[in-house]
Amino acid sequence: MENYYVVANSSSENLAKNITKKLHAKYIKTNIRIFPDGESKLTIRGSVKKGTIIVVSSTGPPVDSNILRTLLLISKSREMSQKVIAVIPYLGYAKQDKEFLKGEIITISVIAKLLKAAGATHLIVVDFHSVDALNFFKLPVKNISAIPEFTGYFQNLSLKNPLVVSPDLFWQSNAKTFARSINASVISLNKQRDRKTGKLVIKSPPHKFPKGGDLILFDDMVSSGGTILKAIKFLKRKNFRKVFVVCTHPVFSGDAKRKIKDAGIARIVGSNSIEGEFSKIDLSDIICKAIKNW
Repeated sequence: MENYYVVANSSSENLAKNITKKLHAKYIKTNIRIFPDGESKLTIRGSVKKGTIIVVSSTGPPVDSNILRTLLLISKSREMSQKVIAVIPYLGYAKQDKEFLKGEIITISVIAKLLKAAGATHLIVVDFHSVDALNFFKLPVKNISAIPEFTGYFQNLSLKNPLVVSPDLFWQSNAKTFARSINASVISLNKQRDRKTGKLVIKSPPHKFPKGGDLILFDDMVSSGGTILKAIKFLKRKNFRKVFVVCTHPVFSGDAKRKIKDAGIARIVGSNSIEGEFSKIDLSDIICKAIKNW
C-alpha cells in the first residue's frame, strides 16, 4: 500500500484534510508568514519517510500570491519525495491560453513551465477552463469533472421542469451532460465579447421556455459575474420559478457576490475548489479516485 502525505496551502486546508482522511494519509502542517511588504514565508513542519506527497493548493484570489505559494510548497515537497502530485482544482490564468491580440503573453504556458520546474511530477485539475492549454504541461495531467458531484446534489432537490442553461457555447457540452444526468432540458446562450472594449452581448437560440419551471445557470467558473448577470437579465423575462447559479469554481471577485445575490437568485452552488460561502460540493472523492488510479 502506497504511503501518502498531504501538504496544503491555506487556500485549500479543508479540502486537503478531506483528502487526507479518505486516503488514510498523513497530514503535514504548514505555516505561513506574510511580511509587511507582502512576501510569503512558508514552512513545512513534518518529515516524510518514503512515499508520495500530495500538494493541495487552489490558486483563487489573491491568484498571484497563491500561485507562488503553490510553487514553494511543491519545491520543498520535491526535496522530500521523488513523486509530488500537485492537486490544483482551480488553476488561475487558464483563460490566458492564446495570443488573442498581438503582444499578449500566453500566461498559462508560463505557469505550466513553472510547475514542472518547481518539481511537480503529476498534476490534477478540475474542470479546467481550456482543454487545449493542457498541452502546455509537460507532465502527466488529469483534468477531472465535478459534474457527477453536482448531479447528486441536484437530484436531492425537488426541481420543477428544470432547464439547464450554459451562459456561453464553450461550456455547452458539459451543460448537456449535466442536464441529462438530472433529466432536464438544456440550451446554450451565445456570448460574444469585444476583445478590445470587453463589451458583452448575450444571444439566445430559438427555444420554448417552460413556464414556471426552475432555471439552472451552469458554468465552469464565476469570476466578475458579468456573463451570469447578463444571462440572468436576459432570462428573467421568461418567468422562471427559481434561479440557481451553479459553477465548479466560485471565484466571485470584487462585488460579484453582492450583484448576483441582488439579482434574485434562489441559491448559488459551487465546489470547494475555492473554499468559502458557496462551497456546497466536496471534490475530495473524485480527487482521491484520480490519485489512486495513477
